[in-house]
Amino acid sequence: MAEIRLTRIEQGQTKIRNVPIAVTPDGFWCCPSPVVFQKTLKSQNPLNKPKSSSPTPPETTVQKKQIPLTEKKPMTTPIRPAVTSDDRRTFTPDNPGISAPIVPERAPRPKVEHVPRKVAIEFGEPGTSDMKVILLGKQGFCVKLNVHKKVLLEHSSFFTDKLSEQESGLSCLEIDDCEDVEIYVETLGLMYCKELKQRLIKQSVSRVLRILKIAELLGFNSCIQSRLEYLEAVPWVGEEEEEKVVSSVLQLQGEGIGVTPVLKRISSDVSNPPNDTISHIMDLVLKSNEERGRREMKSVVLKLLRENNSLPSYAGLADICNETVYTSCRSCLDSLLSLFKRAAEPEFTDKPIDTKEPVVKQIALEADNLSWLLEILADRQAADEFALMWASQQDLATLHPKLPIVSRYHVSCITARLFVGIGKGELLPVKDTRQLLLQTWLQPLINDYSWLQHGCRSFDRKVVEEGIGRTILTLPLEDQQSILIAWLGSFLKAGDNCPNLQKAFEVWWRRTFIRPYADAEGNVLQSDSSMTSKQ
Repeated sequence: MAEIRLTRIEQGQTKIRNVPIAVTPDGFWCCPSPVVFQKTLKSQNPLNKPKSSSPTPPETTVQKKQIPLTEKKPMTTPIRPAVTSDDRRTFTPDNPGISAPIVPERAPRPKVEHVPRKVAIEFGEPGTSDMKVILLGKQGFCVKLNVHKKVLLEHSSFFTDKLSEQESGLSCLEIDDCEDVEIYVETLGLMYCKELKQRLIKQSVSRVLRILKIAELLGFNSCIQSRLEYLEAVPWVGEEEEEKVVSSVLQLQGEGIGVTPVLKRISSDVSNPPNDTISHIMDLVLKSNEERGRREMKSVVLKLLRENNSLPSYAGLADICNETVYTSCRSCLDSLLSLFKRAAEPEFTDKPIDTKEPVVKQIALEADNLSWLLEILADRQAADEFALMWASQQDLATLHPKLPIVSRYHVSCITARLFVGIGKGELLPVKDTRQLLLQTWLQPLINDYSWLQHGCRSFDRKVVEEGIGRTILTLPLEDQQSILIAWLGSFLKAGDNCPNLQKAFEVWWRRTFIRPYADAEGNVLQSDSSMTSKQ
């Protein structure tokens, strides 16, 4: 907290601006709008600039500013002169037609740029107050507040401590280096207000946080509590504002200050395991039959889980979440196999459309759910087990050709995504799993390839073909040969309706027919060099 001390404003150093105020029945002065402070601060800047050749416009401006003062206060009341000290000085006007406040502006004075000055605003009624608080802000900005000791002692533990350290007859305190003079003024004014809550209506969160900071410094507990109640009720707009609120509230150290209601918005006392919550959310998304809502929420949950993956504190919960995802995967696979068996029955094709359509839609839904779960696992680098689960679905692959292509092609999207993941290194399944995956699902993918290109907007042919080729090339050379020779037969028959694996074919060709000769030549050279070294 800034230092409090006795003050005496040096003569000729301060320009005091009396601001028209309205005093409430509680004795509370209406704090000025920020514009008052901004205009007052701006009025300092011209002091360092050469004056205009004609002094008439400034005189006119001063006269306009003084009009409300003469209306609000009778001229019989002494008006604080523009250049003043604690001992009042009286100036005789050069022109009796001009009011007293204007006289100092016209009086002869040295050049402004060579005279250090402070610009000040004064609040309160000097005649009824028994104490003065002077706030010194940045750039020499000064605010004088005519207050009452009783009010300060009643509401502020800070002023209570400081006044007890000083002599009993002290009538003036100064607070140096105030960072936020405007809020100091409002906070001191709030000590005169009985209904603090009413003063919060239409206040911005940022301004309330500024008041909260000053109230804490002054030990103004009733103000702190009212501000906390406001923050508990008002919406926080945006992450930045939420972080500011939480940071400000956590810094409150006073005893008896209830910050818990505010912090409950971001933390919970209920011990609800994270995996239970995530599992419940996933079940709601996976079982939704509303296409648009399901699609949007899948995107949102996937994005949020990706954000969680980047947090070090989330590492301990990763395994729990993975188990939840794999539980959902098994449920979807069981449902998909049951639907395939139902759709593969001979009499299913003869059933009416109203009976077949729900089954076809449910197959598409379960396949889309599995694709979404695979994306989650791939982001978490935990999809190797999924690759094994999918490669082991021989029963599903056997039923695949028995269904119309329009009903089954969604399943091939899962196979394509696995090949892309392996090709990019997102999945690292063991050799047996890669081999089983190609053996079980490459031919069904080739059978659906034409439909995938034209009926699936998210299908990227080049990416999928590169993923298939790279997956094949991770196998032993003899396995590469058997798979690529089988592919060649399909490609020569189907052409563009079959994946183009020419790049993988070329790599296999060079490995098989070109590099063995180079290796043999290298072995000969190595043996020759070893014979020479022995000699």
